[in-house]
Amino acid sequence: MIEVVSIGLSLALTGIGVLLMLFSGIRNLMHGKSDVKKIVSLAVPFVVFGISWAIAGGATEAGIATMIFMLAVLVLFILVTGLRSTFKF
Repeated sequence: MIEVVSIGLSLALTGIGVLLMLFSGIRNLMHGKSDVKKIVSLAVPFVVFGISWAIAGGATEAGIATMIFMLAVLVLFILVTGLRSTFKF
């Protein structure tokens, strides 16, 4: 019984923390303290996860699809920055 209560409390505290971070981020964005490009780049994995969840229908498949997509984007960015520095674009 105590395990269920402690897990529920930790999940509730985690949820409250996430909501407060979102509120703080939106407030900082409205006051001009945050850069929009940084916020958009942080939101990309969540958007990809949401889209893949809508397509796949399950959190596990969506998580794996998001991971594969983000790794592919990482490899692409490494290639682009490597080519830029090699050919001095």
